[in-house]
Amino acid sequence: MLLRVHVMPNSRKAQVEVLGENNLRVRVLAPPVRGQANNELIETLARYYNKQKQAIQIKKGLHS
Repeated sequence: MLLRVHVMPNSRKAQVEVLGENNLRVRVLAPPVRGQANNELIETLARYYNKQKQAIQIKKGLHS
């Protein structure tokens, strides 16, 4: 499955919002420093979809 995800780091609470088909907004608590927000994004999506973290990967936008 391929998803378009808009990540909002430094949020007050972690949550997943469905904006449309295959389009999500994910709020994470972690700052966008040294991959912390990306790691939390993967953990959040793994919990949301009930998958292992190894099954989730970031294809584009890893550093921006």
